[in-house]
Amino acid sequence: MATPPPTYPRPDFHRFPQLTWHSLNGPWSFLFDDNDIGLSKNWHLSGLPSSVTVDPNLTASSAEDNAKEAASITAKIAGDTQAVFTGEAFQRSKKDVTHHKRDIEVPYVWQCSASGIEELGVHEVFWYERSFRDVRGDAERKEGKRVVMRFGAVDYEASVYVNGQFVGAHRGGHVPFDIDVTDALRAEENRVTIRVFDSAHDLEEPRGKQYWHSQPESIFYTPSGGIWQSVWLEVVPAARIGDASAGTVIQSTDIEGGKLKGSVKILGRQKGWKYSVEVEARLGGVLVSSTGKIDAPGEVDTVSFTTNTRLSSDQTAQLSKEVLEKAPLDSSSGWLDNVALWSPEHPTLYDLTIRLYDSKGAAIDSISTTAGMRSLSWTNSQFRLNNKPYFQALFLDQGYWPKTFMTPPTPTALAEDIQLAKAMGFNGCRKHQKVEDPIFHYEADRLGFLVWGEMANAYKFSDTYMSRFDAEWTEAVLRDRNHACVVAWTPVNESWAYTDLAGSAHQRDHIRALYYLTKSLDPTRPINDNCGWEHVLTDLTTFHDYSDADELSKTCKSLEGILAPKAGRGVFLPSIPSAFAPEDPGSSHKPGAPILCTEFGGVNVARVSKDEAGKEQRDWGYTTASDGADLLKRIEKMMVGIVESGLICGFVYTQLTDIEQETNGLYTPDREEKLDSREVKKIVEKVVKIYDGLQK
Repeated sequence: MATPPPTYPRPDFHRFPQLTWHSLNGPWSFLFDDNDIGLSKNWHLSGLPSSVTVDPNLTASSAEDNAKEAASITAKIAGDTQAVFTGEAFQRSKKDVTHHKRDIEVPYVWQCSASGIEELGVHEVFWYERSFRDVRGDAERKEGKRVVMRFGAVDYEASVYVNGQFVGAHRGGHVPFDIDVTDALRAEENRVTIRVFDSAHDLEEPRGKQYWHSQPESIFYTPSGGIWQSVWLEVVPAARIGDASAGTVIQSTDIEGGKLKGSVKILGRQKGWKYSVEVEARLGGVLVSSTGKIDAPGEVDTVSFTTNTRLSSDQTAQLSKEVLEKAPLDSSSGWLDNVALWSPEHPTLYDLTIRLYDSKGAAIDSISTTAGMRSLSWTNSQFRLNNKPYFQALFLDQGYWPKTFMTPPTPTALAEDIQLAKAMGFNGCRKHQKVEDPIFHYEADRLGFLVWGEMANAYKFSDTYMSRFDAEWTEAVLRDRNHACVVAWTPVNESWAYTDLAGSAHQRDHIRALYYLTKSLDPTRPINDNCGWEHVLTDLTTFHDYSDADELSKTCKSLEGILAPKAGRGVFLPSIPSAFAPEDPGSSHKPGAPILCTEFGGVNVARVSKDEAGKEQRDWGYTTASDGADLLKRIEKMMVGIVESGLICGFVYTQLTDIEQETNGLYTPDREEKLDSREVKKIVEKVVKIYDGLQK
């Protein structure tokens, strides 16, 4: 793969040899609009005012309306592990307040300290603005190249204006979008203005762990809103190669045949014009195969391809020492009949070049990306990677930092988190209630780290919720499905938003719909429909159990214990009867489906502390260890107890780091070890060895 610029936000899929782009991260003007008057006052035309005074009589708070329902949901989700605090719902100001325009540091949300604002409270409408220049050179303008403004993620609804002209909008707080702004540009300086709406209390909005109260508590965190991933300008050809979100698919699962298959999406195709596509595969700089030019059929904007990834003896002889040190040719886990395999132990990647040609045979676009050849299967009670049973020793990873919240604080922070997890012996993570920055998947591919993709859930079921969730989940799966590291999908966690799965066939049908939607987008990975309990239609039997080691070990010794109710809810669902026939058939564990304990642990170390005001800190864990040595013993006993029966083929330990009041991580919020990583690694390796021995 051609080396991407060190700060380019999408290193997994970038143009080369010429990538013209400009980061829009940095200072922007920012203004709260609590009365939502900005559009009527034409701020997008005239620019943001220096200040605005809020009339509290014009703005009604939804906090009181939602308080009772929100408290009930909180108690149910937290499993009554901690008393619900009351009287802390976000409230809008009851008096006149003047907001002044000020600078915000993008891409950090205004609630966090890194933004330069760090303010809590209800501000559901807010505006961003900054100037920029056309990044094209004269030659690029003459060639008709376009300027696209790309957004990694904006929470939750964004409307974008350039020089006062509306250029596009997007809804969904965890997924990317881009807008062609070319036709709105001026020759000299330009102005982009963005209006964002993010409800503080809307329980139908996919929000993950973002709380609707002013004080984070239990398992919920300080809310965040607005731009939280990178923003940049990029010059692209009028007709160009679309990324995964646009529809380009790279399928790298045929390890026996050694075939890489997929389809390339052509954006901006002009009717009647002829185009062709070429895909080239290299390994360590050695050319393995090329499709040659494949003509785009008719008016279709997708070109299918198949290319070879099996090396000849001459090609393997050309491989560098560096490649062979990472994956020796005599390694059965690194190679299959001269096809280089991807795994956490041998994260070998093929470098792909995708080229788009015009009717004259001239290359008009070229993309550099990668593919990891690996297969997945989930039968015979095993999760199999590259046709071999593979124990998944995963962390629950929520991707959170003290000063930047969900945004990585440095370009290397995501890779460092992966390295911290691997240092403790873990081979992957379940990304929890967050669609992570795509740089994470790039690094997970490169470093060898399994990833379960998960969506940020909402908390109230309705038609509005279903429409919102379906759209955003689709965008999340499309964005990440080409990554070798992604090995499972989890659309829903612990019935969040589905408050009556026991009695509602309608709610069950939507989870079934999500299963089939996900399977239609990606048939190559297992789907964990509703992680933890109340499964409706699933490829994996997953359960959550935060009991202490003795009780957890007892549960995991038998299938009956595993399938027994958890936190007062069944792992599967009974039928719903009607007067004539079952309204819903219910669900049950499928014989041969892999079983995984996808949340356990959550142990914090006892400590007594107070804040500056003398108020006791709300440190929180599911159970509490007396000290580090006690924690290490508990971890070993829990992990061994899960695996020793041979029924369970993977686990997810809660969690990687402490987050706000949750002090149940194995690292501090600043990524300092709370336990000797070498000792934890010994335990994880012991558990994997026990599992492997049981498979023979």
